[in-house]
Amino acid sequence: MNIVILAAGTGKRMRSALPKVLHPLAGRPLLSHVIDTARTLKPTRLVVVVGHGGEAVRAAVAAPDVLFAVQEQQLGTGHAVQQALPLLDPMVSTLVLYGDVPLTRASTLKRLVDSAAEGCYGVLTVTLDDPSGYGRIVRDQTGCVVRIVEQKDATPEQLRIAEINTGIVVTPTAQLGMWLASLKNDNAQGEFYLTDVVERAIEAGFEVVTAQPDEEWETLGVNSKQQLAELERIHQHNVADDLLAAGVTLADPARIDVRGTLECGRDVSIDVNCVFEGRVTLADNVTIGPNCVIRDATLGAGTRVEAFTHIEGAEIGANVGLGPYARLRPGASLQDESHVGNFVEVKNAVIGHGSKAGHLTYIGDADVGARVNIGAGTITCNYDGANKHRTIIEDDVFVGSDTQFVAPVRVGRGVTIAAGTTIWKDVAENVLVLNDKTQTSKTGFVRPTKKKS
Repeated sequence: MNIVILAAGTGKRMRSALPKVLHPLAGRPLLSHVIDTARTLKPTRLVVVVGHGGEAVRAAVAAPDVLFAVQEQQLGTGHAVQQALPLLDPMVSTLVLYGDVPLTRASTLKRLVDSAAEGCYGVLTVTLDDPSGYGRIVRDQTGCVVRIVEQKDATPEQLRIAEINTGIVVTPTAQLGMWLASLKNDNAQGEFYLTDVVERAIEAGFEVVTAQPDEEWETLGVNSKQQLAELERIHQHNVADDLLAAGVTLADPARIDVRGTLECGRDVSIDVNCVFEGRVTLADNVTIGPNCVIRDATLGAGTRVEAFTHIEGAEIGANVGLGPYARLRPGASLQDESHVGNFVEVKNAVIGHGSKAGHLTYIGDADVGARVNIGAGTITCNYDGANKHRTIIEDDVFVGSDTQFVAPVRVGRGVTIAAGTTIWKDVAENVLVLNDKTQTSKTGFVRPTKKKS
């Protein structure tokens, strides 16, 4: 089977310089959703027809299995499919999809393809309470499809038809070129409609069959930011339903956004307003507090993430405590039973088993051993203005508050570091390290007072 995806439209109603099919739904371009669904059908040829913003579209979805055809002028859907013809295998049928219709299920498309398997012409239709704006499916007295008429070209009687054309069709390919070549643009839009091909198929003796989706929203397209927002909510509702069915506890299913894939173990709990991006895995008994953002991360069993924590590109072990207001940047690795508290930032660093950084600390480019206690205000000074350097803190080190590690530096196991110390030299094991300081007290000091105006 060939699959052609039409993605050449200008999308004027989006009021954006970004090509319409590249606007994001769940964090990914509309077109990417359609391509992913198409791939599940295992097509022999997958062709995307580009036009407006074609170079940007190519760059966004280029892949070894994707071919591109160019529609230089947007002269209608029939004209668009015509541009793809040289890339198609004429010996198999062709399924036509749309780059701005992202939610169609693969099962629905398979049902349509199967219904047209015997060389028929297949049309995906849907029956709407309000069919305004859509092309109507016109049938004869026996129920056979005789034509599809667009809204602007329909008679008052035809406008009362509730069954509409979604635009998604399966067509024999060998005859398609001839049918497309015979299309005329003498209609209200002045375009060459793919919908008119159904009449050519009937005239050629092909049976026209139809299939319908399980859900009406599967056929909804995007022509405006309002419609894009509506589809985003539909998609997120579906994701939330799947999570609930899998046993995940959601404080409010209407307040979660998954912009990628979210895999959850047993007894996972997610509070409100959390955003999951990329690939995120939550093991058994993970608890996510409200207003967290987690991107491309793995969280081990029993880990608890408090409110307003941001995690990106991190690996987190079991029974770890995070936040509130913690930030883990790419390369952060927290081993089992460690703790990173409020206003602690970790980047490209390992926090060892049972180690703790409770608050107000930056740990970057570091290897922190097991059972290390890091006091408030500690900083690894990892950047010399040109290069990054690594700090190594071995097991059982106690780091007093307001300590600075000037990398590259190594601190041996069992060391105690006094508060306010700057470490710029390697430290041997099991010693107390501090910077000598002199504290003085002066009597008779009078604190300044505010002058009256």
